[in-house]
Amino acid sequence: MEVRVENLRKEFGRFPALVDVTLDIRSGELIALLGPSGSGKTTLLRLIAGLESPTEGMIFFGNEDASKKTVQQRNIGFVFQHYALFRHMTVLDNVSFGLRVRPASSRPPAAEIRRQALGLLELVQLSELEERYPAQLSGGQRQRVALARAMAVEPSVLLLDEPLGALDAQVRKELRRWLREIHDRTGYTTVFVTHDQEEALELADRVVVMSKGAIEQVGTPGEIYDHPVSPFVYGFVGQSNCLNVTVVNGEIALEDRPIGLRAASEPDGPATLYFRPHDVELVEGDLGCLGGRVTASRRVAGTRHLELDLGKTQPPIEIELPPERAFSADHSRIAFRPTKWKLFRGE
Repeated sequence: MEVRVENLRKEFGRFPALVDVTLDIRSGELIALLGPSGSGKTTLLRLIAGLESPTEGMIFFGNEDASKKTVQQRNIGFVFQHYALFRHMTVLDNVSFGLRVRPASSRPPAAEIRRQALGLLELVQLSELEERYPAQLSGGQRQRVALARAMAVEPSVLLLDEPLGALDAQVRKELRRWLREIHDRTGYTTVFVTHDQEEALELADRVVVMSKGAIEQVGTPGEIYDHPVSPFVYGFVGQSNCLNVTVVNGEIALEDRPIGLRAASEPDGPATLYFRPHDVELVEGDLGCLGGRVTASRRVAGTRHLELDLGKTQPPIEIELPPERAFSADHSRIAFRPTKWKLFRGE
């Protein structure tokens, strides 16, 4: 099911939680709504679900206006962060619930409901736990039950609100891979909310980065990470460094000293230079480069992270090097140059 939101605005009192949001979600796509707290991502999810009504704008499911329809009429599957399972029901009864409460005219026979529920439990790898109660399950198992329950009604759209947020780090990693496999097998149009950039980049077909009630950028994980369109996206998705620089005759300078980067199409004047810690190369000498004093050095998995002091007028920055470059926090001075970077104005 294709979902389209057009010029969506949502106000709570006088506070605008969403401002003129337009987004096309393709049928069968797995979309991540990514952003910090207060960015509007959960509000957008609840509007798509029908749990909130828009102040302005429209929501389409396919070619049909769904803006005034209830959750039931939209046929939504919703998975909450804290599972929202019925504690007095067994796993099997929880998964069967959505089918059992349908109107008699559309309710399958009891035997068919049981067959479908057992099939879903097998899909989520819980087929031997059908008679247990939620309190007897781990957090990861409860979230699998919640997903099976949401899929039982064969939803037009599957919505997940921080689905892995209540789980510890190791379980989250395991369930990420599993959730992607489930999506690929079922093909539901799926929208999930997260503030975890790693989760969004690993799981989603496309990522919607949100800030202050608006969409900053929509793109594949590669596009979002490699080609951020704003300082916010550069800073929020992945690590980044920023330096206050000046463009003079097509050259980028730091405190009136050229750093070996050309920006021929940029007008003269102040700008902010952004680059990733791993997108650097070490250079010899002091000309046409950046130089900094090492103030800290630490090993992180397969890389060495160095914190550098570039001078009083610049914030500290961090670069990553192979571990064999064993600099230590001994006030060594190194010279380097960004290999991939972007300039932004007015920031």
